[in-house]
Amino acid sequence: MQDIKSLTLEELKQEMGRLGEPSFRAKQMYQWMHQKLARGFGEMTNLSVHLREKCAREYGFTALEPVQVQQSAKDGTTKYLFALSDGNLIETVWMKYKHGNSVCISSQAGCRMGCAFCASTKNGLSRNLSPAEMLDQIYAVTLLTGERVSNVVVMGIGEPLDNYGNLIKFIKMLTDDNGLHISQRSVTVSTCGLVPGMRRLAEEGLQVTLALSLHAAEDEKRKELMPVANKYPIAELLEACAYYFEKTGRRITFEYALIAGVNDGKEEAVKLGRLIGSLNCHVNLIPVNPIEQGKFTPPEGAFAVAFKNKLEKNGINVTIRREMGRDIDGACGQLRGRASRR
Repeated sequence: MQDIKSLTLEELKQEMGRLGEPSFRAKQMYQWMHQKLARGFGEMTNLSVHLREKCAREYGFTALEPVQVQQSAKDGTTKYLFALSDGNLIETVWMKYKHGNSVCISSQAGCRMGCAFCASTKNGLSRNLSPAEMLDQIYAVTLLTGERVSNVVVMGIGEPLDNYGNLIKFIKMLTDDNGLHISQRSVTVSTCGLVPGMRRLAEEGLQVTLALSLHAAEDEKRKELMPVANKYPIAELLEACAYYFEKTGRRITFEYALIAGVNDGKEEAVKLGRLIGSLNCHVNLIPVNPIEQGKFTPPEGAFAVAFKNKLEKNGINVTIRREMGRDIDGACGQLRGRASRR
């Protein structure tokens, strides 16, 4: 059954025409779903009962409800475990910052990228999420918190560029005037480094931020951490990053997970500085979140600061990501994995 919440306004107009309804009904319905955040056809009170009942028979309607919620006692970060209609589980995280509220969403149920430090990939990929399932993570969290979302990060479970078509449709619907109208500049898409997808995204005419999970300055070490590095070497990644900046004017964010004794030394910082020093970029240092059955631990705080200082001496813009949600299964995929095993 087609999910009506995944339809663009133009597609919805075509569907209303097929049902013998005037096109303005599509705009009414679209606003109910994407502005008023209705949880079902029954809430659409300016539509006839007959039309609402007909739509309920014809279409699916994604309205996520959390099956588990964890809230950090330290910083208020809240992690939601949502069950999809087929029983798959996904995670969504709400984070409160001084500059506004951010939601980190999942783009797939599971992941096939196999990164060694990530809990999301332990059981492989189940399936891609639809645009509606990505959008409704934001809608559900907005309703549950009662607060507006300012920034959206597609950095949860899954590799966004491995679900390319649905990702692009999601971004366009999220930032459309007829929806929540979140600025494209307030949307970040994270990738482990699928070069063809990075280049394709550069040509979409969007203004989203591209975040590349780098985690090493040399190919051999990156291969140990990320299997995708066997296909796309760092040189190709950086060429794709430069192309993205050329086409969009948006500086690249490099995500670098600091892992004690693996990639957090002064030598690694020097190599990373030489590697990316010529690019218009920002580096986000992330002390790695320990995961169950994982061997990686975050470095002492002094190591992270020393790493940051080395990069800054090379003129690179750097931040150390505030560690949020460590007391609530902070690493992406941990809550889902535990619930799945139960």
